Order: sequence, then structure tokens, then C-alpha cells
Amino acid sequence: MTSWLKLLAAVALAAPFAAPPARAAIDWSSVPGREVLLFYPGQASWEWALTPGDMIGAEKFRTEGKACRTCHDGEEKKLGPAIASGQLWTDEKGDKHPPIESKPIPGKPGWLAATVKFANDGTNLYVHLDFTEGAQPNAGQNPNFDTLVSVMFSPAKTADITRAGCFAACHDDSAGMPSNKGEARTMYLAATRAHLTRQGGGDALKPAADLAKLQADGYVMEYWQAELNPGKPATAQDGAIFDKRTQTPDALTADATFASGGWSVTMSRKLAGAPGQVSFAPGVHYTISFAIHAGHTAGRYHYISNERDFSIDSGSGDFVAVKK
Repeated sequence: MTSWLKLLAAVALAAPFAAPPARAAIDWSSVPGREVLLFYPGQASWEWALTPGDMIGAEKFRTEGKACRTCHDGEEKKLGPAIASGQLWTDEKGDKHPPIESKPIPGKPGWLAATVKFANDGTNLYVHLDFTEGAQPNAGQNPNFDTLVSVMFSPAKTADITRAGCFAACHDDSAGMPSNKGEARTMYLAATRAHLTRQGGGDALKPAADLAKLQADGYVMEYWQAELNPGKPATAQDGAIFDKRTQTPDALTADATFASGGWSVTMSRKLAGAPGQVSFAPGVHYTISFAIHAGHTAGRYHYISNERDFSIDSGSGDFVAVKK
């Protein structure tokens, strides 16, 4: 095959999964939105949430099947500042608990709010966020981007993902977390590990056949991320979290504007997912979480939401990606 024929073949193969333009003909003023509060989580991990004495509701979380949002929706403005301070914190019984932020950033706000909207055009899925960061100190950790905005999706109905959202991928031995000993370990999902302790799952994986079944069952979290600098075009990163975090090139597009201290961000890709991605279809409820890194932060210094869910076209979830 000649070189130009090979090029045409490659373009044809990639076309079904090529990223759509983020600035689409969507009239966002006609799409219903919902406020999502994001709070500062410090170094709280999946294992921390399961440990009585560390997390207030760990016993109920373990034995009663409660979700994070069951107890903590509405507490974001209280929890975030307390955690961001890096100080001892007091529960509703008056008991003192160790701080869950070992290296607080002075002046870091404890929470922020975003208005979120979903839409689809029959081919592409769009997520739109409007938010104001407030007075963010410059942490100096990420010189390339001022702000990162992320959305995580999963079709899995496992207890860790549906009850904890992005906490399901945040472990005590990942980079920047308390039990990490300098390993460059990314986010991962607990069920991929052969053994899980209070310190995390380490690097020992389950047998290949078990991992293949987990993947076939949709046990994955896909993340979309927009990288932002005021006055410059947004760039997009799309990837997946399974036994580690991987990146999928050229699947996602992002568009953003910054005015009067506020960001307006749109991310989009095809509803049909490439191998390793989530495919979005009507009739399915997807667990979602939101995260924002503000003030040139990197790694764990971010704001997160409690878990939410959404569906395509119609449904009873927190969000519906309406057809436009």
C-alpha cells in the first residue's frame, strides 16, 4: 500500500472516534443547570473512609451501604475549610480527629461552586461548567496551567464507585498520599489489587483473567480534563483509570472563556467510546464526579464533589444530557 493510501486508511479508522468541536451549536441558556459544591478533601483516601477512628461515618459506610453524599451533601462549606486548615477537626459529638491535610496551602479557600449542564446532539456528549475560583493563592506547583477542570464517568455499579465517586480511585499509597514512600503510583481502582490494606493496594494485581472480567463488566473510570490559562485556548486530556491512570489521545476537545473572574468551560467527545473508554447510551445511569485544581496546584491539591449520576436523553438522575 502506498504511503498516501496508508494515510487515508488511518484517517478513516480514526474518524469514528475523532473529537468533536467543543464550541458546538448548543444554546446553553436553554439547557437546565444544577449547582455542584466542590470541597477541599486534603489527603482523605478510600481506605481512610473505611477506617473507624479516621472517618466519622466509617462504620455506617462499611455496614449500612451509605454513600458519601448521604451524610455529606450540604456540608461542603463546613468540611472544606476545616480540612484546608490542616488543623485538628471536631465532629458533631465534640470528638477531636487528626488533620487530613499534612501540608496546607496558606489562604487556600475550602470550597467553590460550579453550575453544571449536560447536553448531546445524538452523536456527541457535551459537559458545560461555569464557576468562579475566588481568591486563590498561587501554589507554584503547576507552572503550565492556572486551572484544571475534570469530570469522571463510570457505568460500573460496584459499591466503591456508586457510593464514593472519585474517592474510589484515590488510595492512601498513591503519589502525594500519606502511605506513599516515593513511588510514582497513579490513581487506581481497588478491585484490581490482589490485596487491600489501610495503606492501600500496592502494585500486586489480581490475575489477568480477573482483570479482563472487571473490564468486560465496565469497571473503569474515564476522566475528561480541560487545562486552562486566562486568555489562551483550552487544551484537553482524556484518559481512564483502572489498574493505573492512562491517557487516550485526541478523543476530547475543550473550549473555555475567562471573564470577570469566572470560567465558562465546555468539554466534548463522541457518545460512542473507543476501546478503553466509556460508551454513553440512553437507559444507563452513569456515576460522575467533578474536580477543579485552582491556583496552579498539581496532584492532590484540588476541590472535589460528592458523587452524582447522569443519563442520556431522559432519566431520574442528578443530570440528564438533553438532546439538542
